[in-house]
Amino acid sequence: MRSLRPCHLHVTPAALVLALVACGGAPSATRPDGVPVPGGGGPAPVVVALGDSLTAGPGLRREETYPARLQERIDARGYRHRVVDAGVSGDTTAGGLRRLEPALVPDTRVLIVALGANDGLGGVPVDQVRQNLSRIIEQAIQRKIKVLLTGMETPPTRGWQYTLDFHMIFPDLAVRFGVPLMPFLLTGVVGDTAFNLADGIHPNAAGARRIAENMWPYLEPLLIETNGG
Repeated sequence: MRSLRPCHLHVTPAALVLALVACGGAPSATRPDGVPVPGGGGPAPVVVALGDSLTAGPGLRREETYPARLQERIDARGYRHRVVDAGVSGDTTAGGLRRLEPALVPDTRVLIVALGANDGLGGVPVDQVRQNLSRIIEQAIQRKIKVLLTGMETPPTRGWQYTLDFHMIFPDLAVRFGVPLMPFLLTGVVGDTAFNLADGIHPNAAGARRIAENMWPYLEPLLIETNGG
């Protein structure tokens, strides 16, 4: 019987990569801390930031807004998501509800709900604000879209009871719908001249960066859940 001679295969790196992709064995991305990030094929999942001027970033370049800063973090950590800034200056929860359908572009997997500031300043009845936000969250959940709700506060210009009732809208809805809550969108930003434009209301570039930093621990778990598309 003839002895079998070993066969030596010469595989180039390019051929190995093609073989891995063909077999579905391409390695997933890895975060800087070494934790693997689940990957997937198909279109990139979309994160929609539905908000008002605090999201739109008046006075800032597009790359300075907090949605843009979130995109930087997403890219740096190897997630596949694309962030869409759906902020409109002056918008309210009612306006956000009207805009929701076109804002949820194809492949939306995560919705950041960052509305309510203008409602509070305008003294919109608390029950109406709660109803508008509830409908936004409900419609997103019906579409199997993950929701991150951001809390908002309002000054006591209409009395402390209104301010307290307004505050409670956000934690109440987070419990009701079982969605994560960023307690206050402007934590560490509001009232600090280092983080606001000259108007004292809207975040400057440093303020937008801080919002993104504060939001990240609440957003990242949703990215992990939806990174596969």
